[in-house]
Amino acid sequence: MPETDLSLLIQAARAAGDIATGFWGQSYEVWDKDDNAGPVTQADLQIDKMLKSTLMAQRPDYGWLSEETPDTSDRLTCDYCFIIDPLDGTRSFVAGERTWAHSLAIAKHGRIQTAVVYVPLLDLMYTADRDVGAFVNNDALRVSAAETITGARVITTRPAMSAEHWKNQKCPEFSRHFRPSLAYRMALVAQGRYDAMLTLRDSWEWDIAAGALLIEMAGGAVSDKYGTAIQFNAKWPKTRGIVAGAPAPHRDLIAALDPQ
Repeated sequence: MPETDLSLLIQAARAAGDIATGFWGQSYEVWDKDDNAGPVTQADLQIDKMLKSTLMAQRPDYGWLSEETPDTSDRLTCDYCFIIDPLDGTRSFVAGERTWAHSLAIAKHGRIQTAVVYVPLLDLMYTADRDVGAFVNNDALRVSAAETITGARVITTRPAMSAEHWKNQKCPEFSRHFRPSLAYRMALVAQGRYDAMLTLRDSWEWDIAAGALLIEMAGGAVSDKYGTAIQFNAKWPKTRGIVAGAPAPHRDLIAALDPQ
């Protein structure tokens, strides 16, 4: 049995990467989820099955919340809960791109304690633990030193820049960038390669749980679009958007947003 939750998640993430890379670039089934929730593939489901079997065998008293497993209320009675996205960025995966990721986190009483974001085709293993710190491939993570949102590098979608989302109908003058995986977007912010990220759409916990701890442990700030701290393993596991980044860009984004 792995001695720590962090080593358990790292081992599981590498196993997920092995499965995913076996499918990537090959022929496999792809279908659309109900309610326009996006595509799902054989790889997503096989990884989810492996992760649940592996992780719950090692920590049988933990709860389970995953994008590809029907949710139950059992997890709400557990002190600890796995929060898992077996394959974050499925559209990118299907398109043959390389920036999809595996996102694994553990919450304790609603607060993320341990997290891994693994991008196998880029050989990037992002890890965070409240007792250890945050790293990428053993190099310490640190958010950028940006002192304002003006001119900052922000990962977001083009619709998020529409005037209706901002006070005085004015989006801050930042440089927009994009990555399809929410987990990888947050990892890049934790690494200091970008200054902030935001999504104004409601966000599932499994997309953001691991990335939230990476950014927090790297010295950044994370909240919903109203500036409210996020409580994980919630009864309804969806947040009101996500704004995360170095402290100053995060502050400026929250001040500028006019969330509806």
